[in-house]
Amino acid sequence: MQIEVLKSKIHRVKVTQADLNYIGSITIDEELMEKANIIENERVYIYNINNGVRFDTYAIKGKRGSGVIGLNGAAARLAQIDDLVIIASFATMDFNQAKTFKPTVIFPKNNKVE
Repeated sequence: MQIEVLKSKIHRVKVTQADLNYIGSITIDEELMEKANIIENERVYIYNINNGVRFDTYAIKGKRGSGVIGLNGAAARLAQIDDLVIIASFATMDFNQAKTFKPTVIFPKNNKVE
């Protein structure tokens, strides 16, 4: 049996950009992506703490060390700059493997890796 489990989570970062005219996706500081074990073009889920909206898109690399969290395209309508969000990704794995799997969870301060 295969199940879907939490793989990666970036907990409570601020939205720094919202670009309605971009093609789509979420731009995430490359350093945050690496620390959270998220790769470019990976499907991610966004949970907006301020308004309760939940949606999914794909991750693209932002400038390393910039702290950028940018919502692009239609996603730009689902959060405002300075909203707090959680970014999560999931993986499908064997049930027994999932029992011992440990997700990567980071808690940035001011959108920076500690």
